[in-house]
Amino acid sequence: MHTSNHNMTYRTFDSLFEDVSVDFRMYSLEGIIEPHTLIKIARKCNYDLGFRVYRTKQAMLEVVNGKVRLPEDFHSMNFALMAGSYTVTDALPQGTHIEERLLTAPDYKPFPETVSPCSSTPLDPCDVPVSSCGTFVTPCGDSYDLVQKVNMQTRTYKYSQPIYITDKDYMDPDCPNAQWKGCPNEGKIEHGFLLLSVDSAQVYVNYMDDMVDEEGNVIVPDHEMINEYYEYALKKRILENLLMNGENVGDKIGYIAGELRAARNYALTIVNTPNFKEMQKLWRTNRKAQYSRYYDMFRSFPPQYRCQ
Repeated sequence: MHTSNHNMTYRTFDSLFEDVSVDFRMYSLEGIIEPHTLIKIARKCNYDLGFRVYRTKQAMLEVVNGKVRLPEDFHSMNFALMAGSYTVTDALPQGTHIEERLLTAPDYKPFPETVSPCSSTPLDPCDVPVSSCGTFVTPCGDSYDLVQKVNMQTRTYKYSQPIYITDKDYMDPDCPNAQWKGCPNEGKIEHGFLLLSVDSAQVYVNYMDDMVDEEGNVIVPDHEMINEYYEYALKKRILENLLMNGENVGDKIGYIAGELRAARNYALTIVNTPNFKEMQKLWRTNRKAQYSRYYDMFRSFPPQYRCQ
């Protein structure tokens, strides 16, 4: 499964274009460069660098008549869970500040494969995962607590239930919802809606956004090590447009193409470099594999005969 970089900062396409237009001052003053023709290049660069530069977001959705509209900036599903009953904590009003947000969005962590089939029984908050459907509950071991804040009210959900989603076109390749076949709750993504087999429910979704801000403006990563990739990509397209309009910029395109190639390779190197958490996860996976290979054979013996 992909891992997004939570420390990544972002800027709008307009900010990126301003930096690029400085290097094309003469053409910018003449109004030859058209910014709207370059938006698709910025989006192409986002797609080229992959989900590691995308933002992970979350939302609590209310299903009515078996369907609910997904967020406007929805790109692909990381995982979704049907929330059960919850407890309410009301805070005393202080001042006039009102806040509405959803807390606690941990990365998806797959559960072991050697577990029992799905069960329609709600999962106990402090139990370890006992179903391939998984849990997403209070912090007991590797589980989490699902908390929603609405104005001055805090809702703490007691348990969650899995959802098997049949349509895989809008899901991450490792999305657990595609593996929970046989669970009682089923759904599919169609035309921007999540369709479920139940009439009404609260659904928590963790998803990758479409790299746009709240106003719908395209955003790009703002990182000193990969900014040149975006800038050279825009510059190359600007020069190509000028060349098609009869400007003598053929020699400049060759230079920019070489710089773009080097900047892209460097940006991919930076983006794909694993962080400490990913390296630790790989180490644990390898350790578990070696333990299963060399020590699991002794599990058939009584405890007193095992090596201490």
